[in-house]
Amino acid sequence: MKIVAVCGSGLGSSFLIEMNINETCKALKIDAEVSHINLGSFDPNATDVVVCGADLEDSIEFQEKIVLQNIVDKDETFEKIKKYFNK
Repeated sequence: MKIVAVCGSGLGSSFLIEMNINETCKALKIDAEVSHINLGSFDPNATDVVVCGADLEDSIEFQEKIVLQNIVDKDETFEKIKKYFNK
């Protein structure tokens, strides 16, 4: 399972999301390869799931997308990742 965190520049925000996803996957025992990238470099053929902030929701056309309202909220990341993998 490949999960990509996407932000506008591919630096701070997506890296923070990536760290929170890694922590969540470890806690939930989800085997996933997690990375971060900027919006311009996003390749829909290279991932299974995209995680982004609400500001990019309309900019990323990808079916398997998790949208975070608050990218620094670890609880929101945990709950949305958990819900996604339990569907």
